[in-house]
Amino acid sequence: MYSSGPSAAPRRRPPGHDDVLDAAATFIRQFATENPGATDPRRRIAEVAAEVNLHGTYVHTPEELAFGARAAWRNSARCIGRLYWNNLTVRDLRHVEDPDDIAEHCFEHLRLATNGGRIRPVISVFAPDRPGRPASTLLGEQLVRYADDPRSTHRVALAKELGWKGGESPFEVLPLMVQPGSGRPPEFYEIPEDAVLEVPLTHPHHPGFAAMGLRWYAVPAVSDMSLEIGGVIYPAAPFNGWYMGTEIGSRNLGDTDRYDCLPAVAALFGLDTGNDRTLWRDRALVELNLAVLHSYEQAGVTIADHHSESTRFLAHVEREGRRGRPVPTDWSWIVPPLSGSATAVFHRYYDPPDPELRPAFVHRAPAAQAATCPWG
Repeated sequence: MYSSGPSAAPRRRPPGHDDVLDAAATFIRQFATENPGATDPRRRIAEVAAEVNLHGTYVHTPEELAFGARAAWRNSARCIGRLYWNNLTVRDLRHVEDPDDIAEHCFEHLRLATNGGRIRPVISVFAPDRPGRPASTLLGEQLVRYADDPRSTHRVALAKELGWKGGESPFEVLPLMVQPGSGRPPEFYEIPEDAVLEVPLTHPHHPGFAAMGLRWYAVPAVSDMSLEIGGVIYPAAPFNGWYMGTEIGSRNLGDTDRYDCLPAVAALFGLDTGNDRTLWRDRALVELNLAVLHSYEQAGVTIADHHSESTRFLAHVEREGRRGRPVPTDWSWIVPPLSGSATAVFHRYYDPPDPELRPAFVHRAPAAQAATCPWG
């Protein structure tokens, strides 16, 4: 699971009474099948039906919540790191609804996931939506984002509208923004320094690289997706794995609509940029990715390289096949953005993504975001 995130299942309308019952029954049967002896599915379905008939929703047991969150990762068609799905640490925070408390638990999530650099996959599941009572949400792609990242433009504008005074320094961390479920204006919270581990980038063979002043953070905690389990929607459920180097080197720092660092790297290494046939972009991309992997390794921060992670993903596909489970896969996201054909995942077909597969991480409905954040 990486910052590019798991596959985004389609946005769906809030489930109605019958939808919840059908989804719940399907999930409970799956839970019972994969966890023999953990529950009597017929009895549990009857309990859930009674809850839904009375309240319009139901409450997952802690065991169901943990399994559902892990299975949602397993179902994520865009994530190459799913081999580790069953090692996800699940923080059950369904009792937490106040924005101040949500923010504090998000900061603790970052500390727990950072783990001194030995990154742990973690999900923090806050209160679910209830009929007529939407829960609080997090406004932002990830718990940590930089204000000078072009992808942050609209979030910076919102933060400043709320009263934030920052955003003038390179690689300045945006505040966390929480949208209360009550419909009140969003709240913003400065992220404590001890909750964000950052890695200054250096190059193993070029001392001048450090002068570029590049850096990136350690934990890619996705926060703009809801967790859907058995008809229950958890709109605030930030989750993280660890980075694969190409996400930082090829995409975050290399993309022309992000930090667009390739021309500067090419100049540093004296590459001929006068003609595309010199492959200067390709060569600069390799040097940038090498710097990312080197820097994280030197800092003792977990990071994966795209060749090793490709091999591990195929091990996941083989393991799931032995258990009779498909592995929905979006080929265009699984194949790394650097040296694609040189990786093991390039030369084969996969089970296609299933937009109806649940549990899943799903994009929140546009209306829920536009209500307080017109930029989406």
